[in-house]
Amino acid sequence: MNSILIFFSFLFGFFSNENPKLIVNIQNIQSLQGDILIGVYNSEEGFLGDETVIKEYKITVNKTTESFIITDLPIGNYAISLFHDENSDGVCNLNFIGIPKEPYGFSNNYKPKFSAPKFKDCKFSLLKNQELDIKLIN
Repeated sequence: MNSILIFFSFLFGFFSNENPKLIVNIQNIQSLQGDILIGVYNSEEGFLGDETVIKEYKITVNKTTESFIITDLPIGNYAISLFHDENSDGVCNLNFIGIPKEPYGFSNNYKPKFSAPKFKDCKFSLLKNQELDIKLIN
């Protein structure tokens, strides 16, 4: 009987459902006010849309570099979009041609040229514990 219990505890410990830990380091914060709003996506379809974000997080800015630990994402492919909501109004304010007036960033430190990025530009695979550095574009 004890050997069966040992076997099952080994089996369930080995095939743990524990999610990997993702540490997001946000760099190049120039203003120590407001919040960083983070959106996580897992699909090209509707990428960057409010209705397709699978997880959202908020960090109050206190330093020029902030770190945030995400532990509730299962293994998979993701892309991150974030912006520094300096005026705390909950939206990324844009200029008259649609370019963000507030600092923003993407996973893979993708820098858009003439249009918003696609999921494949920002995609990364979360297979084990890892760190991402995202530098804000001001």
